[in-house]
Amino acid sequence: MINIRAVDELAQKLSELVPPGMRAAESDLKATFRAALQAGLSRMNLVTREEFEVQKLVLLRTREKIEALERQLAARDAGGAPRGKAG
Repeated sequence: MINIRAVDELAQKLSELVPPGMRAAESDLKATFRAALQAGLSRMNLVTREEFEVQKLVLLRTREKIEALERQLAARDAGGAPRGKAG
């Protein structure tokens, strides 16, 4: 989800860059900038920092489980136990 406050802040900064002769249109430009930023960002399929961190933790745990399984498999192979299909 897009952080509306961040979009508003960026739109405000952009509108402040408008030359002094166009200050009368500042509020219109700010609204236009805001709409353009929201539209552009929504097409990017961005994730929040929180969502990113959660997925990073999930990936880390998955990697740890795979490494543990690889160690178990290597120990089993080193012990000479047969590997085959269960059943």
